[in-house]
Amino acid sequence: MENYEDIINLPHHVSNKHPQLSMEQRAAQFAPFAALSGYEDAINETVRLSEESVELDKE
Repeated sequence: MENYEDIINLPHHVSNKHPQLSMEQRAAQFAPFAALSGYEDAINETVRLSEESVELDKE
C-alpha cells in the first residue's frame, strides 16, 4: 500500500454532531504548538539593537 491507495478514494467525513470550524478556529487550535514561538520577539530585539547602534567613522 503506497500513496494511501487504501483511503484515497473514500468520501470526506462530516460530523452530524459537531459543526465545522472556521479557518480561524482551526488555526487557533494549533497556535500553542508553533514551532518558532519566540522567533518574532528575537527578530524584534535584533532590529531594536541594530537601530540603536551608532557607526563611528575615522573622524
